[in-house]
Amino acid sequence: MADIDVDAVLQTLTLEEKVSLLAGSSFWGTTAIPGKNVPSITMTDGPNGTRGVRLDGSTRAACFPAASSIAATFDGDIAERIGVALAEEATTKGARCLLAPTVCIQRHPLGGRNFETYSEDPLLSGTMARRMISGIQTTGSVAATIKHFVANEQEACRTTSDSRVTERALREIYLRPFELAIKSQAPPYAVMTSYNCLNGTHCDGNARLLDDILRGEWGWDGLVVSDWGGTNSVGEALTAGLDIEMPGPPRKRTWAAVQAALKAGEVTEATIDKRARSVLAFIKRVGGWEKITDSASSTVEQAVDRPEHRSLIRDAGSRGIVLLKNQDNILPINLTTTKNTQAKKPTVALIGLAKDALAHGGGSASVRPHYKISPWEAMHEALGETCNLVYAKGVRRLRLQPPIKTHEPPAEGADDRDDDPNPDTKPPGTVYGLDGKAGFTIRFYPATTDGQIVTGSEPNVVHGHPTSSYSPLGTQTSLNKVVEIVGDFTPAESGNHCLSCSGIGPTQVFIDDALVFDQATNAPDPMGALFAANTEPEFRHAFEQGRTYRLRIRTYPPTGLARLNLSILEGRSGARLGFSLASDRDSDTLLLKEAAEVAAAADVAIVFTGHDPQWETEGRDQDSFHLPLTQDELVATVAKAAPAGKTVVVNATGTPVAMPWLSDVGAVLQSWFLGQECGRSVVDVLTGAVNAEGHLPVSFPARLEDTPAFRNFGAELTDPKPIVNYDEGIFVGYRYYDRQPASVVNFPFGHGLSYTTFDVGAPSVSFQDGAEAAFVVNVPVVNSGAVQGGVALQLYIGRASPDVNPVTLPVDPNAHPIKTLAAYKKVRLASSTSENVGLTAAVRDFAYFDVATGQWVTEAGSYRLYVGVSATDIRQVADVTLDKQYVFTTSN
Repeated sequence: MADIDVDAVLQTLTLEEKVSLLAGSSFWGTTAIPGKNVPSITMTDGPNGTRGVRLDGSTRAACFPAASSIAATFDGDIAERIGVALAEEATTKGARCLLAPTVCIQRHPLGGRNFETYSEDPLLSGTMARRMISGIQTTGSVAATIKHFVANEQEACRTTSDSRVTERALREIYLRPFELAIKSQAPPYAVMTSYNCLNGTHCDGNARLLDDILRGEWGWDGLVVSDWGGTNSVGEALTAGLDIEMPGPPRKRTWAAVQAALKAGEVTEATIDKRARSVLAFIKRVGGWEKITDSASSTVEQAVDRPEHRSLIRDAGSRGIVLLKNQDNILPINLTTTKNTQAKKPTVALIGLAKDALAHGGGSASVRPHYKISPWEAMHEALGETCNLVYAKGVRRLRLQPPIKTHEPPAEGADDRDDDPNPDTKPPGTVYGLDGKAGFTIRFYPATTDGQIVTGSEPNVVHGHPTSSYSPLGTQTSLNKVVEIVGDFTPAESGNHCLSCSGIGPTQVFIDDALVFDQATNAPDPMGALFAANTEPEFRHAFEQGRTYRLRIRTYPPTGLARLNLSILEGRSGARLGFSLASDRDSDTLLLKEAAEVAAAADVAIVFTGHDPQWETEGRDQDSFHLPLTQDELVATVAKAAPAGKTVVVNATGTPVAMPWLSDVGAVLQSWFLGQECGRSVVDVLTGAVNAEGHLPVSFPARLEDTPAFRNFGAELTDPKPIVNYDEGIFVGYRYYDRQPASVVNFPFGHGLSYTTFDVGAPSVSFQDGAEAAFVVNVPVVNSGAVQGGVALQLYIGRASPDVNPVTLPVDPNAHPIKTLAAYKKVRLASSTSENVGLTAAVRDFAYFDVATGQWVTEAGSYRLYVGVSATDIRQVADVTLDKQYVFTTSN
């Protein structure tokens, strides 16, 4: 670390220079002051891959398993190893600050970013995040940024919604993961505030959160950064403790605006100094002075495909896969005979999304991987010589129709790897720009203040644009411009083809200068439009094969977005046109028929279901608890056609889904989003090369109506100030389901089967008193099965005589759950071996927050320890007694 005196540097800066540090200079970079030798620091998205500053996806990166998959390993070592690898990736992108991990709670199954978070349980979330942060910051040159602080559990109206959370629930559930990570020996260097309000105040300007709790009670001294576009005030946010507004250039913290706030007494120069000192200290902490850069745009990005990262991704992915059901031990696949006497090899049908590598979710957590391996490819590697592998598509995958793309052969030496090798649609035709070359032409016209083209102006023209879409993300090119995407399109076949369109601002589509679509206003959800998360209006148009049509998409700058707290998108034009051939769009019945025929002829049918990044993404909550389109119907169709009990479902989602077909199939694997090696990770478990050892980090309810937040989730876009009441209080996930009938869940928190069996012996319990008072529990575990395997041993604790009555909403503020997770440990054992597993339940970790005193309390009395392999599969219990009450301050 360079020997820089931060206070000395601060004293050399003018007031205007100090203010300049308090906002970014670009989309990813902090502000440099070259004359005072202050460098810029580059930030980058990174929960499951380091994207870099080039949002066009031109730089590839390693794609790691998503957080819900990592949590399913119940293995902190894996989380830490992935953290180390993410930091290595960040270095190749020239970044010193990784915007990860995300520790918001999986409060409701429809949460759009659930895949990006760890769990419904605060202890599991906080401890996994703590290990990942430790890995990211191992070298000290890359910062982890824990986010989103706090109560950001939905995407609907996320910039305007007000999360109303009781103090007890806030402390025990939603702040707790942050507290566990921040009070650790390796706390994160940065914290990102959330977009939403908390109990009436935006989190970026919430002094109680940032000053009283984060910096006061918890004693943290890092950098507080806004979410992108999530700065909602000048003086209030500066005074509350928000150090830096991102992205830049600033919208709120302009020199003129801060001067006005100073003059009005809304902020003091002393506060400006405090915030600037925090920025400078952060730059020093990540070694910014050791390699000075003036801006993020000067970063040279590299795509380094490391063999050790490939191996880690594959291993971590397989160890997070959860075997939910395995009737008659249908898995692992071990076919030696076939029902078809004419066949030389058994037949395995791969149906549904088998050729789709569902590696990641959408939004800021998405990356362009070095490569992606689908289950189809991986099955051929593993079983191609011993089994006859057959395929049926069975179902369409995409929520939105794909944009028209150029389909010209790549230039010599160009990267020709397709990120969607199994598209829903055939290439729709060819398109040429106004220069006569493949691609579209984009025209950027200067716009008047009311968003119209300046009369007589000439556009900035760009040829060779590859798709019928344009995103303003990370660029200023379309700011206050009317944008036209123009191309001469010749369809591959005749038909009444299907189109769809959406724009951030008002958008029109013309075919041969005839208006065929008119979005007269801004998108209902402009942020959703930015992430291609909105549902797009569809329309049909007759096309004739061989005829050329002039396509023109015109989109106007969006205005009036301040009322939605989306001024970050003000004036930023962007739109997309989707297109499907009629023969592809109208094929659902044929796809299901083909799937049934293929399943009927097979010895085993494996149906691959799930969400791609259009279905599960930032900017959009799930439409439904059910799998998209006709996926449920596909599973039911295959289960009926295939040999009895020989249907396996592999589900790739980052969140629980309904399973109306559950009783009809033989086995179910929950595979999450596993990164670029997803296909190999899945096949490793299907074949038994890796024994299934994942456990659910979130409960899988049977019905959406039975979830604790069912009536208190989401918001209406038309509501200017939507309120989300967290009426379930502390009863989130298994805390709630423990007090409901067992039938309300398909699979409980912590559930995960194995290809072997584990015996859990009677625990021995001791108590150590003092500052770190805890129950120390030792449990003998034996692998009594025939193969090596792993299991997550889970220790829960609760009152010895709990209230078991069903929870009703709103909850009793003094009620307690039957039990809470107090410790866990992943144990891996060879067949017929044993281990004495030590688990420590700190008294502080099962305390409740006493709102009246503002302290954590563990009362004297009788408690019950539950040792199990899920929240409901409890193998051993032990009753213990606390002879005295323990009280902990919020600083403990």
